[in-house]
Amino acid sequence: MNEATLEFIRIHADEDVRQLAFLGKKNPEVDMAYALDQIAGRQKARVKIPSWASIDGIVYPPHISMEQCSSEQTARYKARIAGNGEKIVDLTAGFGVDMAFMSAGFKQAVHVEMQPQLCAISSENYKHLGLNHVQVVCNDGVGYLHQMEHADLIFIDPARRDQHGARTYGIADCTPNVLEIIDEMLQKADRVMIKLSPMLDWQKTVADVGNVSQVHIVSVGNECKELLLEVKKGKDEKVKVFCVNDDQVFSYEIGETHPFTPSPLQSFTFLYEPNASVMKAGCFNLISHRFGITQPDANSHLFLSDKLVEGFPGRGFVIERVSTMNKRELKEALAGIDKANIAVRNFPLSVADLRKRLKLKDGGDVYIFATTDAKKGHLLMVCRKIS
Repeated sequence: MNEATLEFIRIHADEDVRQLAFLGKKNPEVDMAYALDQIAGRQKARVKIPSWASIDGIVYPPHISMEQCSSEQTARYKARIAGNGEKIVDLTAGFGVDMAFMSAGFKQAVHVEMQPQLCAISSENYKHLGLNHVQVVCNDGVGYLHQMEHADLIFIDPARRDQHGARTYGIADCTPNVLEIIDEMLQKADRVMIKLSPMLDWQKTVADVGNVSQVHIVSVGNECKELLLEVKKGKDEKVKVFCVNDDQVFSYEIGETHPFTPSPLQSFTFLYEPNASVMKAGCFNLISHRFGITQPDANSHLFLSDKLVEGFPGRGFVIERVSTMNKRELKEALAGIDKANIAVRNFPLSVADLRKRLKLKDGGDVYIFATTDAKKGHLLMVCRKIS
């Protein structure tokens, strides 16, 4: 890399790359494509991989690889699952974010990636990160699997795009098809960790893969980011599910079921909304049983309580008013309110339609939850966040 390119990157580190792209003719000695990748990459890393953004010498890949790589937060979580051992192998390592964090717990690590550009970038970055025990292998992951020696853990993140670049969500449609190589991976490693799209039907996926011991539904900022499966030979009889949102974890065992009991129509003080990972898991009756709270209806996915609930995996609100859709009741319940955050759960109107009906702007510190109770009555609960 020439000095002019490095100087351009340094001078324009905080500027808009869309505008910088027009400076190519004025700076013919600058490798503009590389410079723009580095400037955009570091800007993205400040949010996505903050501990890397502060390290001089880290090289960033083109935009698509930065978009597809794990965030530091999810990579650190995977490192917790991976634990410690002698050897870890990542068969689809890409830019290497997951491997960088997971490898810290292992004496030997093998980063397998078929794109030469990403291999070169990762090799350089591991030096700056002090991860000298990571071996970068430029090879097809399945080909490497066929000839690899035993490892404690194999990690695989199959590509979720087809040959035309369109997104795929079924596990059999990803590349490589994990279902075709899971038996071989279990022959070559004690454990296998599979990263998949959170859009998948995770229960069907568990049944398809087999030998799953743990399921991790990982959210960041209440947005589902990853579905992680841990697979091992001689797995535990019970599959454990972890619903993760930032630093909060709610766990249970598959098979732990409880009947739905509708809440009596009485005055409740608090409303609780589960986080995205719990919503994905669908363990609503279990939540009711575990925390001693009730739901208006089996399909409401909202919880009511007359007392504060500690450790609830989601957000809590104080209920200030409750109304049916009766015009007079609505007028009283919404008196003095001109804007609100609206959510609908098991309700016949969309958020947009309800907002139009209520004539309310978006935003503010008022939250309105619209749902249907067990007697098919439509309810609006006007709330504020628990301080």
